[in-house]
Amino acid sequence: MHIVYPAVVASLLFAVGVYGVLARRNAILVLMSVELMLNAVNLNLVAFDVWWRDRLHGGQVLTLFTIVIAAAEVGLGLAIVLMVYRNRATVDVDALRDLAEDPPPAASPEEAPKVPEGAP
Repeated sequence: MHIVYPAVVASLLFAVGVYGVLARRNAILVLMSVELMLNAVNLNLVAFDVWWRDRLHGGQVLTLFTIVIAAAEVGLGLAIVLMVYRNRATVDVDALRDLAEDPPPAASPEEAPKVPEGAP
């Protein structure tokens, strides 16, 4: 088996996932794009495990760990999305900007620190 075919498919999957994370505004679609990227990594792990003929099957073991982490990520991510939807009535990522911290207020001229006259 040539390693090029699964590597190209995995790179295309990863590129689609990156595009989905950067371009989508819906939180569910962002989570699905992250899953696409994790599946691209899993495909690479299994393909290189088969190509190197590893006796311990390290790539397949790491793939199982990645699948477990992905399942936990989906559960936690969907719980967060449901709570945001209940509180805000939207899953649009751009509409959730009000959760960010506000920049510090600009100092007025009266509140500016006094500089001694002899200082540069």
